[in-house]
Amino acid sequence: MADALDAQRLLRNLAGARAATSARIHATEVGVVHTVSAGVAQVYGLPGLGFEEVVRFENGASGIAFNIDEHDSGIVLLSDSTGIVSGAEVERTGRVADVPVGRAVLGRIINPLGMPLDDGEPLRTAERLPIERPAPHIMDRAPVTEPLQTGIKVIDAVLPIGRGQRELILGDRQTGKTAIALDTIINQADKHVICVYCAIGQRASSVAKAMGDLRAHGAQGYTVAVVTEGNDPPGLRYIAPYAATSIAEYFMAQGEDVLIIYDDLTHHARAYRELALLLRRPPGREAFPGDIFYLHARLLERATHLREELGGGSLTALPIVETEAENMSDYIPTNLISITDGQLYLSPRLFELGQLPAIDIGKSVSRVGGKAQSAVLRNVAGPLKLMYSQFEEMEAFSRFGTRIDDNTRRVLERGYRTRQVLQQPQFSPLTMADQVLVLLALTEGLLDDVPLERLVTAQNALIDCAREHCGGLLMLHDLREPISDAERARLLEMISRTLHPFTQSTATGA
Repeated sequence: MADALDAQRLLRNLAGARAATSARIHATEVGVVHTVSAGVAQVYGLPGLGFEEVVRFENGASGIAFNIDEHDSGIVLLSDSTGIVSGAEVERTGRVADVPVGRAVLGRIINPLGMPLDDGEPLRTAERLPIERPAPHIMDRAPVTEPLQTGIKVIDAVLPIGRGQRELILGDRQTGKTAIALDTIINQADKHVICVYCAIGQRASSVAKAMGDLRAHGAQGYTVAVVTEGNDPPGLRYIAPYAATSIAEYFMAQGEDVLIIYDDLTHHARAYRELALLLRRPPGREAFPGDIFYLHARLLERATHLREELGGGSLTALPIVETEAENMSDYIPTNLISITDGQLYLSPRLFELGQLPAIDIGKSVSRVGGKAQSAVLRNVAGPLKLMYSQFEEMEAFSRFGTRIDDNTRRVLERGYRTRQVLQQPQFSPLTMADQVLVLLALTEGLLDDVPLERLVTAQNALIDCAREHCGGLLMLHDLREPISDAERARLLEMISRTLHPFTQSTATGA
């Protein structure tokens, strides 16, 4: 009995000694700020500091360890450097940067640290995830086969996007890149898709407008916005897309489909370049550090479609990048094109001509393609891209003023109608039934007799017809199978009857 009591006393003494030693070790893990510059600080005296570990300054500010050298460490600040002076103490926290996750974040506007930027209460979630997480293994991924409907005809019909795909949106400033992203979010209202909108270094007015548009169209309930503005520290802008992706991955792990928008990665790359230069990392092309490719590769590799054994959730990424003077071969756009599964290129020339969305079909591609497109839409819109490409070539040839035969004239007339049908105003997404009926009328030549000036009215009539009469037929149809000959004949009959008041012959007779 005495031996047992002695053993227990010894264990308590050992535990007390271990706790005291741990406290002394922790007390020594306090460093001193050597220098402070815009967004970074050099710190001495943290020998056990780990990469991307969070440190806390004596004024309450926080930062992330970025450079781990032999005698000092480079710290990226996550808040304003005001109050951090040379000689101030810095303490290790022993944890990496993380973000709150869970249902409580839906409908909220937060910064990358989880602090609310709206008028709501502080987030109260039971779980937090590190902002940097490894991408799913190859064997954990499933093929991308389910479509992500954007509600935009030119994308769903010609450049389809699948759940789990990474589709780049690129173009010059003010060409409608964010508009496409917002339309895609709004179209997920009844699709059971969680949306994450990540604004990186945007103007406060632009972010406020985007949030107002989402709220006005009822998208706020299934959307979380992770926001950094242009005047935020570069460290906060740097971690923003990683924090947003961790939030999205939480829902993907629950077996849900998630859409994430990065708006935009050009600002993200510039924030990283700023940090790298301040930390004296060797500059490379255009002063970007050599690991700039890895910066975005490890981010976008986290988008995937998980196997059914892992819940079957998906994370679809739509990164946005800005080009200058239509230069798609610039450094950052080239990197992102090689990482993603396709790109939607927005042309300023088309934007100036009023062809909205200003997507250049010839320069855009979806490498997943028809595998992620519903069979009924693929069956209807299959020849559309080839038909439009032929029209553009003939249109360029016809500008030389040569004589045009009847066959070429028919191709040109249908091409003009194709171009107009593919135009679509913002905040007006179309359902599958709407798109099928309009595109079927186009590819079958039933719009050839409709004057161009009456085409918009005729298209609206077709959409009304789809919602009143054809919606039930298409909703009951298995979207994984093409429409049958009997269904096609029935739809064509409805289309002809709807378009009859708008045709050339009817208009001429009137």
